Amino acid sequence: MSMSSNLSVVCIGAGPAGLTAAYLLGKEGVAVTVLEQDPVYVGGISRTATYKDFAFDIGGHRFFSKSRDVERLWDEMLPDGFLTRPRKSRIYYRHRLFDYPLRAFDALSKLGVWEATRCVLSYVLVRLRPHRAPRNFQEWVTDKFGKRLFEIFFRTYTEKVWGMPCTEISADWAAQRIKGLSLSKAIWHSLIPQKTDGAREKIIKTLVGSFRYPRRGPGMLWEAVAARIGREGGEVLMGRRVTALGRRADGRWRVTARDRAGREQHFDCDHVISSMPMRDLVGVVAPVLPDAVSRAAAGLRYRDFLVVALVLKDRNIFDDNWIYIHDPDVKVGRIQNFKSWSPDMVPDPALNCYGLEYFCFEGDDLWNAPDDALVRLASAELVKLGLVTAGDIVDGTVVRQPKAYPVYDGEYQDQVATIRQALDAHCPNLHPVGRNGMHKYNNQDHAMMTAMLTVRNIMAGRRLYDVWQVNQDAEYHEEGQAGSRQTIDAGRHRTPAAREMAQATAGEA
Repeated sequence: MSMSSNLSVVCIGAGPAGLTAAYLLGKEGVAVTVLEQDPVYVGGISRTATYKDFAFDIGGHRFFSKSRDVERLWDEMLPDGFLTRPRKSRIYYRHRLFDYPLRAFDALSKLGVWEATRCVLSYVLVRLRPHRAPRNFQEWVTDKFGKRLFEIFFRTYTEKVWGMPCTEISADWAAQRIKGLSLSKAIWHSLIPQKTDGAREKIIKTLVGSFRYPRRGPGMLWEAVAARIGREGGEVLMGRRVTALGRRADGRWRVTARDRAGREQHFDCDHVISSMPMRDLVGVVAPVLPDAVSRAAAGLRYRDFLVVALVLKDRNIFDDNWIYIHDPDVKVGRIQNFKSWSPDMVPDPALNCYGLEYFCFEGDDLWNAPDDALVRLASAELVKLGLVTAGDIVDGTVVRQPKAYPVYDGEYQDQVATIRQALDAHCPNLHPVGRNGMHKYNNQDHAMMTAMLTVRNIMAGRRLYDVWQVNQDAEYHEEGQAGSRQTIDAGRHRTPAAREMAQATAGEA
């Protein structure tokens, strides 16, 4: 577009949302600068951390999207780097591994006749008397699986992840993460194999059997994107923490960032795309937002976690991408098998690397524990679970991830709504995107979609798309087959202006 050469944009954060926006803006000829707080890694939680040539996926990222636009963009960004990997994950409970997503016959047979009977009766009872409007995670899952299966397969792990009772977690989180599943559907899935033809667009996303994956983890993709941005004239500046975001008299923005040596830099721009945590964004905006907005931001919470990566002799104990640990006697919540993500992440075929994930709050005892103590803890728990013998562990390291998950508690919706309204009213041309930028527990492809729509709005010079609706289309969010729907063009995501433009341009090549 003719206006693009006169535009300048600063993207705060070099995660999937920020880098997607910068990449697409660069293709349009827009001057773009990305400011990333991390001094080394791009990709945010989707980065690939390394240690002695071992590669770690922070959180686990399956590359699978219902959006054709996202799938095409992945191919464009990394044309030769993807593998196709089998999906496999299970639940560790009472020293046995249960399939996840739950397969009814697998779960009930391994639980034994008495426990299986209790589970079925519990499910029948709740179907006879369901909650009319589940208010929290416990009620939502109980309605789908029954109280007994909730107690066995959901409570322990979920409370490890969030550090709070399931009754304090919003039902929204359950609706997002396990959308479409129930005991009846698990039984149906066990009895009727999923079709592999065009009808697969109806498959529940959590039941897909394979996914694509970069050979060296998700960071391989985002490192390639950052390099491409630089080659096309943009900048990706590392180790820059944004400390102020000021609205100038001429309507443009001045972004102030501080490097690790304490030196300040100023960046003037027409638009700011922010994936920094919403709570932090409110604190750096000037003029200062109303007190009610500051209080709402202060109430937003985040859950942090750390990964203890243990290098060990490969005994082929399990081939899952990860296993969920439903054992209250250990602190570990989930164990990743990095060789199952990609063999290229482990440099020695005689070795493997497991990532033990511990969920915590930044600053608590677990977060502040010395690395060597955490390696000892993880090693002892892995042995206790029977997944390794002590003599097979040869090395270990720790990776910490602050603000990994925006917390969905009972107040977060009102708090986000207050902040969003204030940003709309007082901060034109400031665009929150991505997981922490919008305080939405979305996946990588959803974060990318918010960036893609934001770029379209900027290039059009008006709001064609309501970016906040991306995560609210249930079919797109949790159901469907890769590439089955072009969500960016779905009419229900468009504002009236977007529909008007679509009608005006119908029939154009």
